This record gives sequence, C-alpha cells and structure tokens, in this order.
Amino acid sequence: MRGFYMIVASLVVMALGVWAYQENYATQAVLKDVSQIQREIGHQREELAVLKAEWAYLNRPDRLRELAEINFDRLGLLPFQPEQYGRVDQVAFPVEDDLLSQLTDVTGVVGTQEAGQP
Repeated sequence: MRGFYMIVASLVVMALGVWAYQENYATQAVLKDVSQIQREIGHQREELAVLKAEWAYLNRPDRLRELAEINFDRLGLLPFQPEQYGRVDQVAFPVEDDLLSQLTDVTGVVGTQEAGQP
C-alpha cells in the first residue's frame, strides 16, 4: 500500500510540475503582451504630443489673422465686435413645464384608451 501512495504522490507532483510550467509560459506570454502594449502606449503618447504641438503651431493668432486677411475676399471673416455678443437674459431657453405636460398627456391618452379601440 505504501508503494501505491508513493506512485500517486509522484504522479501528483509531476502533474503539478506540468501545470506550473504551463502557467509559467502563459505568464511570460502575458508579460510580453503587456510590454508590447506599454510600448504602443508610449508611441501613441509621443504622437499625441507631436500633434498637440502641431495644433498649437497652426492655431497661432498671428497666423490665423494673416490667413483671414489673405482670404478675406473668399471668406469675409472679420474680428468679433462687442455688439455681436448677447446677454444671458436674451437667450430663449425651452420651458420645462411644456415637456412635462406633453409627457403626461401622452401617458394619459394611453391609459384612458378603451380595450378594442385602435
């Protein structure tokens, strides 16, 4: 009986060894994927920094002013004047009561329909 336990124990040890090697290889593959993703993130951040710098360069006020002057005949762009701005009390905001009454009317109509009527 003792020999049987030794054989079972050695089989369990071998099975655990195979499992450990498989986990090791799976872990190494995941670590390789993670390092690849981190490299890609680094490249994307570098590219984003370049694009932000390019955007800042292209949106310089003096450059945009020159372009507006050069293309004035085609675009007709003018600087903003103080009269073009409005006040908050001049803005027509939607009334919330109308929306709520419309919603209750719809549910009221559905709820009051009799059975058999379309």
